Amino acid sequence: MSTISRVFGSPADDVWKVIANGWLYSGWVVGASRIRAVDAHWPETGSTLHHSVGAWPLLINDTSHVTAVEPSRSLELVARGWPLGEAKVVITLEDLGTQCRVTMAEDAIRGPGKLVPKAVRDALIGPRNEETLKRLELMAAGGAGR
Repeated sequence: MSTISRVFGSPADDVWKVIANGWLYSGWVVGASRIRAVDAHWPETGSTLHHSVGAWPLLINDTSHVTAVEPSRSLELVARGWPLGEAKVVITLEDLGTQCRVTMAEDAIRGPGKLVPKAVRDALIGPRNEETLKRLELMAAGGAGR
């Protein structure tokens, strides 16, 4: 899996509030252009986030669903983006008091994206997730999700 870590200047609880609000995903997840619906029990295991990927007018409606969660500590999901396929994404938070370390790991698990050589996948996923974590950090610092 392509793995990126970053220390945020916000406590883990503030970061988790952004992650736990599914309606905020298009604000920090690179590639998610809009959120269409969020299950009422998001981010519990089995819940689904309905999103669109791409730029208008070339939008693809798809979903991501939670496969495991430890509130305020970790979220694991399968993000769909067909026709490219599906990816496993794991976000973990390490509480450092007034700061936290956020780690995001991702890799293709199904579909055509899985056929791309791992070195190429990592070269594409890494920079995308660096930007994703920058956006998440800014949203947490700005009080999103409170």
